[in-house]
Amino acid sequence: MFQPAQADVRRFFCAAYAKQREGRPLDPMEDIAARWITEHPEYHADLADEAAALAAVYTVEEGRTNPFLHLSMHLSIHEQTAIDQPTGIRQAVQLLAAKRNSLHEAHHEVMECLGEMLWASQRSGLPPDGPAYIEAVRRRATR
Repeated sequence: MFQPAQADVRRFFCAAYAKQREGRPLDPMEDIAARWITEHPEYHADLADEAAALAAVYTVEEGRTNPFLHLSMHLSIHEQTAIDQPTGIRQAVQLLAAKRNSLHEAHHEVMECLGEMLWASQRSGLPPDGPAYIEAVRRRATR
């Protein structure tokens, strides 16, 4: 599994945002990241200052969302749906996006399901339960 260091993730998103703002060419992954960055103007200040981004600490007590975690989850869900892994996630996300009339809003709900799956896996010591994850997304699509 690909596991970049926290600083690498933050540099990636800051660089993608800088290239986007400056109109420079983006590689395919940067282009995907830039599309999600556009959807989150509340993160632009965090992404505009790489030095501050590298030093920032985001705690639950502060009540702030970690923009780098949030954007990374958007990328993860994008990649999962692109390759349909786990099998069935593409259809589940499409159903939820149609129900919410927004891919962006659907992604936010899928993030909750993804987070729950990863938390359960870490707590149990078992591999992530892909079928349970997909079922959680499908349940949201049918509410």
